Amino acid sequence: MAPTEQKTPRDHGGNLDAAIRHYGGRVDQWIDLSTGINPISYPVPQISPPAWENLPRRSDMQRLLRTAQGAFGTKAALTALAGAQGAIQIMGRLRTASEARILSPTYNEHGAALRAAGWQVTQVSSLAALRGADLAVVVNPNNPDGKCHDPASLRDLARTVGMLIVDESFVDVQPELSLAPVLHEIDNVLVLRSFGKFFGLAGMRLGFALGPEPWIAQLSDLAGPWPVSGPAIEIAIDAYDNSAWQIRTTERLTLDALRLDALASKSSLPLVGGTPLFRTYAAPDAAALQRALARHHIWTRIFPYDPNWIRLGLPGTEADWKRLERAFGH
Repeated sequence: MAPTEQKTPRDHGGNLDAAIRHYGGRVDQWIDLSTGINPISYPVPQISPPAWENLPRRSDMQRLLRTAQGAFGTKAALTALAGAQGAIQIMGRLRTASEARILSPTYNEHGAALRAAGWQVTQVSSLAALRGADLAVVVNPNNPDGKCHDPASLRDLARTVGMLIVDESFVDVQPELSLAPVLHEIDNVLVLRSFGKFFGLAGMRLGFALGPEPWIAQLSDLAGPWPVSGPAIEIAIDAYDNSAWQIRTTERLTLDALRLDALASKSSLPLVGGTPLFRTYAAPDAAALQRALARHHIWTRIFPYDPNWIRLGLPGTEADWKRLERAFGH
């Protein structure tokens, strides 16, 4: 399929205010399934007073980076930023702007940020169509269809492009897909990781960029001296060290995704794809289904480029599950 110019508007999940304006109700009366964020968040530990009172010390940041390296199983250089989005906003400045190709459809901020940095951005529909690009972007697993690419395929792709950016924001539940363990062997790949999605703490605004030392140093300079707060550093260190919680959470998310698939199947909504953090289904009229669920104060995500796709995150409580079942008529 021939590449086409990226024209997708910058819409996002999590826009619950818009739903409330249209359908009424209070925030606490809604179930927001429009994002792919773990609905049962990591239990935030007691934060030390200095974390609130002082600017983060260099030693605090270094401890966070060492902990993250261990969690990701990587020897590559890395830096912490205000979410994976913090890296997306500035990654286009690592090279002179030229031609960028993005495996699409996917998270639309990649294209928007690159265009803002002067890149000519093109959507393509296969890994093969990324070959030869000055800069190529792959989201793995992809949002919203959950398509996955094994590390070997991405390493092969990296040999054919000037720079490869791999957004692994949803990889925590599928770590076998991550390039992080072999990233130190590759000199033209930048990997992005998110903290908030898997740990259910998106409001912390914490993410990481991993890759060649010169790029990481440049990203760190562009991000400024204190890109991450002291409380975020303490929480993340505690969370990444808690492997038992991570294992239990991965098991729960996997089972809950299957439960959501079964519920959708009863409503004749075939699975398009997804990850254990979100599921995308095919509906005869996704906008109509979104409206129907919104009347039950359940908010979901639809997409401007496909009138049949609707994405649901996972309910967090048994009461939320029952409410979703009733909204589907079961």
